[in-house]
Amino acid sequence: MPASPSTLDRRRFLALTGGGVLTFTAALAGFSAAPVRANPVFRENPFTLGVASGDPLPDGVVLWTRLAPDPLAADGSGGMGDRTVPVQWQIARDPRFRDVEREGTVRATPELAHSVHAEVGGLEPGRDYWYRFRAGRELSPVGHTRTAPAAGARPEQLRFAYASCQNYADGYFTAHRHLAEEDVDLVVHLGDYIYEGANVGSIGRAHLPAVECFSLSDYRIRYGQYKSDPDLQAAHAAAPWVVVLDDHEIDNNWADDVDGGGVGGEVFRARRIAALKAYYEHMPLRRASMPVGPDMQLYRRLRYGTLADFNVVDTRQYRDDQACGDGRQIDCADRLDPARTMLGDTQEAWLLDGLSGSRATWKVMANQIFMMQADHEAGPVQAFGMDTWDGYAAARTRLLDGVRERGVDNFVVITGDAHRSVAADLKANFDDPGSATVGTEFLATSLSAGGDGADQDALGGVWLAENPHMKFHNVQRGYATCTLTPDAWRTDYRVVPYVRRPDAPVTTRASVHVQAGVPGIAQVSS
Repeated sequence: MPASPSTLDRRRFLALTGGGVLTFTAALAGFSAAPVRANPVFRENPFTLGVASGDPLPDGVVLWTRLAPDPLAADGSGGMGDRTVPVQWQIARDPRFRDVEREGTVRATPELAHSVHAEVGGLEPGRDYWYRFRAGRELSPVGHTRTAPAAGARPEQLRFAYASCQNYADGYFTAHRHLAEEDVDLVVHLGDYIYEGANVGSIGRAHLPAVECFSLSDYRIRYGQYKSDPDLQAAHAAAPWVVVLDDHEIDNNWADDVDGGGVGGEVFRARRIAALKAYYEHMPLRRASMPVGPDMQLYRRLRYGTLADFNVVDTRQYRDDQACGDGRQIDCADRLDPARTMLGDTQEAWLLDGLSGSRATWKVMANQIFMMQADHEAGPVQAFGMDTWDGYAAARTRLLDGVRERGVDNFVVITGDAHRSVAADLKANFDDPGSATVGTEFLATSLSAGGDGADQDALGGVWLAENPHMKFHNVQRGYATCTLTPDAWRTDYRVVPYVRRPDAPVTTRASVHVQAGVPGIAQVSS
């Protein structure tokens, strides 16, 4: 008798997630039945994926690595087998480790792909540290990190970078090498760290595995490929990162419990479990972000003294499905439905409460998809993309009204996803250029997704003509750096002329200025 559809779905569910739910939950809780390999000997370097640090606090930081002597092993194991391995870590005040501040040992287990997430405390606020790992006789590369300032500190300056959308098959990660040389306090990655599709491209960087990712081993191999890139490793080793996912870490345009096609079901749930597990395994995240089944706590707040608060939001796990069948739509009434949500009720309240209670000069919202209105059609007809905040227009109005009503000043949104750069005023009513300006949004381009890019394109011309709140537009690849003081904010759009071949130079395409206490863009210089 043939298996029923439900039986087939269950079999595929278990295959995608790499085992039963109880085993998976136990692994995430930190338990391992694997024997311990106390004195491992490696035939190949186990630190092929580099090192990273993340989520800096005034007194601590997360240190990350993953043991993977064969990061592209077909079973997703990284070539590590089924034994638990003790990994030592050190963090020091100097790059030669003459003055070691803290050290310890973490067990790297096969259940978590032999990844290491060492949450280090007891550090001094606002200072530089260097860190490294040891497994057996093997030493990792040295990474550099920096703790956040003390809670009541009044920093004179904060400099951070942010990036998104790094498609391995579309282009080289040269921009990451330049980012590593920027000497920033923090890097914010806004999503699309990997792309899930079976993209071959035409530059010799075809995706591995050579299929769209569905299973845990698929996603582990894909992260192994991306994190083997030396330029990406350099950017991770240079500064602490704050990360949040968008859609391509799982599936294009997914929304809560449905896939990009709006279907969902048990197979997508299994895919989401596998993808979130692999994401955690490869990111410098705290245990608070360890996924539980298909759910992962990613929205969180990081403070930089009295200068800036970073409110990292999650625009995927709690949203309603895209309106009107997704895509670009004209006259989609559902996007105006006040019952629709982008953040979910709990996260939206958390965000507004945090913004209104902040004592920092700059209130930053680290956001995945652009918030500004973007009319895509020339003339009186308006067309909007349903995956962005335009597809959740009532939720956007509710959020911006909440910012205004609470008297939140110096509200700045940083955004990725769109593969183009835009600096725009956030308006109480985008259809009325004379309405109140609530804040500023800085959308930064992709790091490599979309290929070489250009200074301008046809859509950019339409956007600037139809959306007067947009003050700058560019379609080159790169990232953005932001310099904050108590008086001003400057965003520098750092771009490379090409990504389809390596070693591109980097330049500043434009600098956009905001004055503290004066909502909106004050000046664009290029």
